[in-house]
Parts: sequence; structure tokens; C-alpha cells
Amino acid sequence: MSKRQLCQFVLLRPRLSITSRPLRRSFTAGANGSNSSRWANRAAIAAFSLSALVYAMTSQKPVKLDARSLAELDERTKREKGVDENSPMRLRMEQFIREQQKAIVFELEKLDGKSFREDTWSREKGGGGVSCVLQEGNIFEKAGVNISVVYGTLPKPAIAKMRVNHKNLAEADEVDFYALGLSMVLHPNNPMAPTVHLNYRYFETMRPDGTSQAWWFGGGSDLTPSYLFDEDAVHFHKTLKEACDKHNKEYYPKFKKWCDEYFCNAHRGESRGVGGIFFDDLDETVADKENTFAFIQDCLKSFLPSYLPIMERRKDMPFTAKEREWQQVRRGRYVEFNLVHDRGTAFGLNVPGSRVESILMSLPLTASWRYMYEPVPKSREHRLLEVLKNPKEWV
Repeated sequence: MSKRQLCQFVLLRPRLSITSRPLRRSFTAGANGSNSSRWANRAAIAAFSLSALVYAMTSQKPVKLDARSLAELDERTKREKGVDENSPMRLRMEQFIREQQKAIVFELEKLDGKSFREDTWSREKGGGGVSCVLQEGNIFEKAGVNISVVYGTLPKPAIAKMRVNHKNLAEADEVDFYALGLSMVLHPNNPMAPTVHLNYRYFETMRPDGTSQAWWFGGGSDLTPSYLFDEDAVHFHKTLKEACDKHNKEYYPKFKKWCDEYFCNAHRGESRGVGGIFFDDLDETVADKENTFAFIQDCLKSFLPSYLPIMERRKDMPFTAKEREWQQVRRGRYVEFNLVHDRGTAFGLNVPGSRVESILMSLPLTASWRYMYEPVPKSREHRLLEVLKNPKEWV
């Protein structure tokens, strides 16, 4: 029974009359019999009303919250109660990545000297995000640090596809879901400074009453240099390995291999960059929710220590027009991967009501495609290409 139906039922059922005057007892047999009869009738009516109410409540189907209703409930919860360790994981993860977005943007603004443009946006069916973008900065040609929150409904074909990796996902015609992610791509001006990508995300499906059903985490970070400095790759991988090893020493080698395989331009037979870590579908078959969340936190917090020292070494190095040309070619390969192979881009563009500007934030401001462009043998450009075709173990 809905809240509205319950109110109507209570208002319309027969009520016992209530008076402010004290009750008078009658000591005559006739009056006593009349009172007894009257109270018996009223008791019977009350008993019938209670029975009808119980029946109505138990015979109704459970209340179903659609994606938009759940989004409104979550917003009210955050306003009125805040978020703590007892809150749903989706709210805890959202709070954490909002904090990290602010921390990362703060440090990047210190490095660049210019401020990010911040856009806050919302989705009609629930969710929204914050896009922080810097273009034509002193250090970064383009940089984006975005948060996206999506409440939506999965159709049957999408459910069938996801059930390949998540058997606990309900078989149904449609399932409400929640998706949350922090995505970042930084494209420096200097060809000697590497592009970097980061993404950490959480996904869950909901039962009709809004409680969590299936859940999983995903994410990773990877480095894409135009000119390879081995010490930079070693430092980047070492920092990620330390974050992984705190939780499971099998994580780094597994997720490093996954990164090399995922960020690959298969049509060209080369990796997008020198890798890092990448993982998806981390659910209860890998570790419990709390331990996986702790792992995600350590990985995301390792970003600034993994990247800022590299930028301090490379951002002011001299470069030639020819080296700038090679950077543009490599950026073209970056664009190819994002538009042809990246699952996150494809998912985002196919979600109804998605914000295209935020999804395509990952693309560089400039790039080029030169016909049959080949680096000079034994050059620095040629060495990078060899490493991209044969990924190395850096630590």
C-alpha cells in the first residue's frame, strides 16, 4: 500500500467518537446493556479496520524505485544525514572522488599557473557531474579532470552482456543501475613531457527497492610519452606497484599485463603508451567491497606522487619543431585508440542524456595524421615505437 493509499484508508474508515467530557457510568441494567452493545460494535469495526489494513499492506507489491527516484533519495540523504562509513558504497565512493578531484586540480593549477574552468551539470534522469578543464595553459595544452554520476536503466541486451562476467546480475528485461567515475587526461605542451590518463569507477545494479544487488570497481592509470625517458617509466610503474602491493602482491603484475593488452591500437600493432595498471570487474569474487574500496583509494591517491615529479623534470626542457611534429603524430594515435577501441568512450556516448563534451574531454587540442609517416631507424622516435610494439617490464 502506498503512503497516499494508507492516508486515505485511515481517513475514511469508521472512527470512535471522542469527547472532551468525562464519561458517565449508568448503574441501570438497560443503560449498561446499551453501552456494552455500542462498545462491542465499535470494537468490531476497529478490529475489521486493522485486519483490512494488514491485508492491504501485505498484499501490495513491494515499492519499486526507478532510477530517478533513487537519485532524489540519495541527494536527500546527502543533504540531511551526510555520508559516513555506514552509508551506501555509491555515496562513499562519490564523496571520495570529489575530494580527490579537488586535490588534483589544486596541484595542477599550482604547476601550470592558470585556473581550470569548472562546469557543474546534471542529468534529467538522475546524476550529473563536475567537469574541470584547462586549455592553452602554461604547461598543459589541454587538461581535464571530470566526475560523472549516472542513474539509469540497463536494457536486456546489456544485462546479458554483463552477466558474462557477473553471474549474480539479475536476469530481467531491465535493471536500474548506478555508475560513477573520475576520469582525467593531461596533454602537456612540451613533447618531452608525457600525456597521462587516469580513471577510477564504481558500478552497481539495484533491486526494485533501491538496495544494491551486483557491484564492481574498475580503474587504472597509464603513461603515454612521445619521447621515452626510462627513468620516468620506472618511477611511474614503481609508484603504482607500491600502491598495489599494500593489498595484494599479485595485483600489479596482473593489472600491468591487463593494461598493456587493453591500451593497444590493434589496427596498428602497437600499445598506446608505456602502460601502468588497468583493471575492471573487481567484485566479491576478487575481494570484499570494503577491501576493494581501500585498494581504489590507495591507487587514486598514488597519482600525484607518480606524475608530478616527472612533470617537474620535463616541463621546461628544450625541443625542436621536428620533435613537436612527432608529438602531434603520437597524439593522433591517442585519438585513434579513444574513438575506436575505448570501452569507456563507447559506453558514455551510448548512455541516453550523456554529456558529450565531458566524454570527449580526453582528446588533445591538436593532433595530426601524416601519410606513411615512419621514424628514422635508430632514432629516439624509432626506439619509442619498438617499445610500444614490445611492452617492457619496468619494475
